[in-house]
Amino acid sequence: MADYDLVVRGGQVASGFGTMRCDIGIRGGRIAALADRITDGAAVLDAGGLLVLPGGVDSHCHIEEPARGGYVGTGGDLAVTVNEESFRTASTSAFAGGTTSVVCFVPQWKGEGILPRVADYEQRAAKGMLDYSFHQIISDPTDEVLEREVPQIVAKGIRSLKVFLTYEPLHLSDEQFLKVLVTARRHGCLVTVHCENYAAIKWRTEMLLRAGMTAPKYHAWSRPIVVEREATHRAIALAELVDQPIQVFHVSCAEAAEEIARAQHRGLKVWGETCPQYLTLTAADMDRPGFEGAAYMCSPSPRTVEEQGRVWEMIRRGTLDIVSSDHCGFSMGGEAGKAVSGRDAPFRDIPNGIPGLAARLPILFSEGVSKGRISLEHFVRLTATNPARLMGLAPRKGVIAIGADADLALWDPKKRVTIANPLMQHAIDYTPYEGLEVTGWPVATIRRGEVVMRDGVVQAEPGTGQFLPRAPYDFIAPRGVLADGFDAAPRA
Repeated sequence: MADYDLVVRGGQVASGFGTMRCDIGIRGGRIAALADRITDGAAVLDAGGLLVLPGGVDSHCHIEEPARGGYVGTGGDLAVTVNEESFRTASTSAFAGGTTSVVCFVPQWKGEGILPRVADYEQRAAKGMLDYSFHQIISDPTDEVLEREVPQIVAKGIRSLKVFLTYEPLHLSDEQFLKVLVTARRHGCLVTVHCENYAAIKWRTEMLLRAGMTAPKYHAWSRPIVVEREATHRAIALAELVDQPIQVFHVSCAEAAEEIARAQHRGLKVWGETCPQYLTLTAADMDRPGFEGAAYMCSPSPRTVEEQGRVWEMIRRGTLDIVSSDHCGFSMGGEAGKAVSGRDAPFRDIPNGIPGLAARLPILFSEGVSKGRISLEHFVRLTATNPARLMGLAPRKGVIAIGADADLALWDPKKRVTIANPLMQHAIDYTPYEGLEVTGWPVATIRRGEVVMRDGVVQAEPGTGQFLPRAPYDFIAPRGVLADGFDAAPRA
C-alpha cells in the first residue's frame, strides 16, 4: 500500500515567504510530506515547469444569496433581483480559476431575525463543491438579534458580521453600527464594513436624476471618492471607540486606503482589501452606448487609471493586504439581473455588482506578478495566506505546510490567455474582463487532495464542499485600549 494518496511532483512550491522546488505528499486530504523526492504515491501529478500555489481563498463573494427585494443601488424603490450564481456554478467557476475556499454572505431581511436565513443558507451551500464559511449580514440590529441570535450563530462557527453604511434597506445608522461593534467585541467576531456615506449618495443621486443624468455612467458621479473616504474614516473612528477590529471591504481609492494606513500606524486592528475591478476597470467603462455600461457597475465605483496606480501602491505598502473578487453577478440579458427594472432604468435602479470568481487570480497574477508590480510571494499572501489568517481559517487553509488541507493550484506562469466568458464557467452571461489578455493561468486545482479541475475541465461532485467553522482566534482579539479606560462593551 502506498504511503501517499497523491504526490504532486517536481513543481516550484510557492508560499507567502519564499519558494522551493519540492514534491508534495498528500494523505487523507492533508499535506503529509514536503521533500526533494517522494516516490511512494498511489497517484502522481506531474508539476514540472509549473508553480504550485496554495488554493485561493476568496473571503468576499456573494453566492446564491436570497434577496427579498434586493439591494440595487443608491436609493429608491427596490426591484426584485435573482441571484443566478448557485453554489454548484460558483464552485465550478472558482475551481476553474484556482480558488478552493470562499467566505460568502448570509442575508438578514428587515423586520426578521437571522436564524431562519442561516438555516436556509446552510442547505444551499451544502450542495456545492467549494469549502466555505459565512459572514452574517446585519441590517436590522434589534436586541433580539444581537443578544439572543448572534451568540447562536457564533457557536456554529460564524465569526464575522457584515455591515453596510450605504444601500437601502441595508445601511445602518451610527448608533446601529455601534451596537454591532459592541456585539462583535463581546463574542469575538470580526466586523467587515462597506464604507460609503448613505446620505451623501442619496442626495447626489436625487440631484443627478433631477438633472436628467440617468445613464449608467452617472453611477460613478453619484458616489465620488469623498463619500468612501468619509465613511472609512467614520467606521474606523467608531471601531476605535469600541476597541473592535474591523476590515474595510473593496477599497477603490488611495484616500480611503490612507485612512486605513493612519489607523494602522496608530496600532489599530484595521485591515483593508481591494478587488481586481479597482486595478483594471475605470469609470469610463460605464460610459458606453445604451445599457452596455451597466455591465461595469459596482460599488464603490471603479475610478481612473491614475487611481489604479495609487491603489497598487497601497497594496505594495501592505495597507491593502487582501485581494478578493467581491463576486456579485447579474446577467445582462433577460428580464432579471441587470435589466430587472428595464433597460431604460436610471442608474439608481440597476443592480450593483460584477462577476469575478474565476478571474481574480489570473488577473492579479498577470497585472501584479507578470508585470513586476508585486512578487510571487506577495501574490500568495494577498490571495490565500492573508485572507485565511484574517478569517480564522489558518493554518488549515491558505498555506502549503504539513498538516494543512491539500488545497493547491498548479499554475503555468507563462501561459497567455485572453479572458472570455466561457472560460469563467459561471452562471452569469458576461464577464467585465472580456478581451483582457493575461499571462499566467491555472492548469489544475486540487481541493483536499482531490483533483477538481484539470486543463479547464472541472470534475467535482456536488455536495462535497465542507463548511469551515471558525473557533475563537487571537488575531482579531481587541487590543484592550479604551478611551479613558472605560469598557462600554465587556467581552462575554
